[in-house]
Amino acid sequence: MENFTPYSALFGGLFIGLGATIMLLLNGRITGVSGILSGLLTPVKGDNLWRLCFLFGMVIGAGVFVKLFPESLIPRTNFPLELLILAGFLVGFGTRLGNGCTSGHGVCGIARLSTRSIIATLVFIFSGGVSVFIIRHVIGISA
Repeated sequence: MENFTPYSALFGGLFIGLGATIMLLLNGRITGVSGILSGLLTPVKGDNLWRLCFLFGMVIGAGVFVKLFPESLIPRTNFPLELLILAGFLVGFGTRLGNGCTSGHGVCGIARLSTRSIIATLVFIFSGGVSVFIIRHVIGISA
């Protein structure tokens, strides 16, 4: 945890919460990234522009942050490509299985006191902990 900075985490969390609140108030939509992306893959007429703007805004926002704070981006090296591909597949599978992602359930669902989202978020956290244990202590890959 040598890269943890409480101020960036605090402000990042505040901006995510603010963005989710604005999206719900102005657009009547839950800010679940997997649902937003999924809606682009199964398009409905007149429902694509806001989805594209949201996703491009995430990419542009990340790019601006990295330009302003280049020391914050420390790429991971020497990590097996097969494990990255498997991880991506499992995240996608879990997102479909859980009917949403961490942003939809963890940020928006918990804020609405949704029992389903609270359970889903607990499962996400538990699965992440198990994954870290397996990768570090069973497979033997560390930072």
